[in-house]
Amino acid sequence: VISMLLVAAGVYARLLKHAEAALACPAVDPAILLIAVGVLTFLITFCGCVGSLRENICLLQVFSVCLTGIFLLQLAAGVLGFVFSDKARGKVSEIINGAIVHYRGDLDLQNLIDFGQKEFGCCGGVSYKDWSQNVYFNCTAANPSRERCSVPFSCCLRPPGQ
Repeated sequence: VISMLLVAAGVYARLLKHAEAALACPAVDPAILLIAVGVLTFLITFCGCVGSLRENICLLQVFSVCLTGIFLLQLAAGVLGFVFSDKARGKVSEIINGAIVHYRGDLDLQNLIDFGQKEFGCCGGVSYKDWSQNVYFNCTAANPSRERCSVPFSCCLRPPGQ
């Protein structure tokens, strides 16, 4: 049920976007991530549920192989992330910088970045200077934006208790 809700939320978010913004950068689109995770979760849980209800050995084997595969992928990702931490940090920074470039083009992405910056108390991928890559926040004389030479509000630190 939860996986179907994830798929429904992803499809709903995807349909609400404007056509231009939806096609701008699908690699950093949270709606596509919701749809993919929802479909994958549904397929795996469907195999486990139907396999256990019908006592179908084949579906139970598919379920256990999928769970074992997911566990091994997570384990491998953790080990590779530790071993190649510099490359992993660079790739994460590249993804964050790509998201910063498309910050105002996608409301879901904007909310995701704002949530991350508020939650972790950070600003940009490495520093606040990363926001100069965005057309609205870059600090050039040709930029007519009111947000020129600034950062999003989510970068601002709040006093404790607020």
